[in-house]
Amino acid sequence: MRIEPNDDQAAMVLALEQARASAERGETPVGAVILDPATGEIIAAAGNGPIGAHDPTAHAEIVALRAAAAKLGNYRLTDLTLVVTLEPCAMCAGAISHARIGRVVYGADDPKGGAVAHGPRFFDQPTCHWRPAVTAGVMAEESADLLRGFFKARRKPKGDAA
Repeated sequence: MRIEPNDDQAAMVLALEQARASAERGETPVGAVILDPATGEIIAAAGNGPIGAHDPTAHAEIVALRAAAAKLGNYRLTDLTLVVTLEPCAMCAGAISHARIGRVVYGADDPKGGAVAHGPRFFDQPTCHWRPAVTAGVMAEESADLLRGFFKARRKPKGDAA
């Protein structure tokens, strides 16, 4: 599948599809796609999967990075773009840096667990060896609404019809 090169919104629509699929599996609804910005080719797409995979590292970003590296036969994903529905956590930011992703595009901010614009601000640290370009807030409201709805439904008391 291809999208127009550098069409962040179209790529985020695909990431949101992955997030919705994660929610249907009972996983936190976060989705990610990795694409070649020069051609618009989707290299990998994934949703969150720690519960189903019994793997605490199976965040959408990590699963997508693994799939892209396997597809390309190289752990360095230089010049590719990672589009994710939620601001990456510290673990994912570290993996993004090690993979040499060229650009990160994310939707919703995560003031509690994010590590790009919040918390440790991983890419701003002197120990970070590779800093991708970052674009925040693409379809942020849609991404945040998906997360809010998922957690609101989980907090609803059993038997509550409203």
